[in-house]
Amino acid sequence: AVGNDAHGERAIAALSTEGIDTSRIRTLHTASTGVALVAIGPRGENQIVVAPGANAMLELDDEDRALIGSADAILTNHEIPATASIDALRVAHRDGITAILNPAPARALSAEILSLGPILTPNEHELVVAIGNDVTAAALDELAARHSGPIIVTQGPAGALLVDGQRREHFEGRVPSSLVDTTGAGDTFCGVLAVWLAEGRSLDESIIAANAAGAISVSAAGAREGMPTREALEAFLGSR
Repeated sequence: AVGNDAHGERAIAALSTEGIDTSRIRTLHTASTGVALVAIGPRGENQIVVAPGANAMLELDDEDRALIGSADAILTNHEIPATASIDALRVAHRDGITAILNPAPARALSAEILSLGPILTPNEHELVVAIGNDVTAAALDELAARHSGPIIVTQGPAGALLVDGQRREHFEGRVPSSLVDTTGAGDTFCGVLAVWLAEGRSLDESIIAANAAGAISVSAAGAREGMPTREALEAFLGSR
């Protein structure tokens, strides 16, 4: 959702330019468009302050649920109300739709979310907050015992760790051409993971592509500006 303001207009226009269907984006007159202030450190690391605005007021309606039920995959996160995310995950679970939950910003994961079995994509900080255990390895073990679906722990330049039932496999990260800004690297990872899975590729293939996309994204300033095109990503994957 966006507010009835210039930020919202620019966001919708930017998505439309990329050929994305924006017809289901809500424009609310009771809230402003969500914004974020990002501080970048000398090594490209970031700290983010968010004013969620209209995102905090999002609720699903029957048309949204029907759209989710006809999707190839869905991706949600903690930047919208938990009720909206859980609503979407319930529909996906009911209809056998591939669902991904990026648990960012970090907060505890409810028993209901874990029972619905989405693919989880926490980074290491989000992992320990999700479980309430500040030891990463122990938190992962506990989450794996309670969760019914795959867990992909993103590890920045180190890559990603997949835990899927009894299987644990590390996927090496790709070396970026330069490190400018890590903002949006996790979003890029999750977006590509969702697209590759929606296209019917395996989870392993999708993680490899998502790792590569995340590496590309940190070479430019800005969360959206660093996200690669499909052509750039496929060229990068082909350069291995």
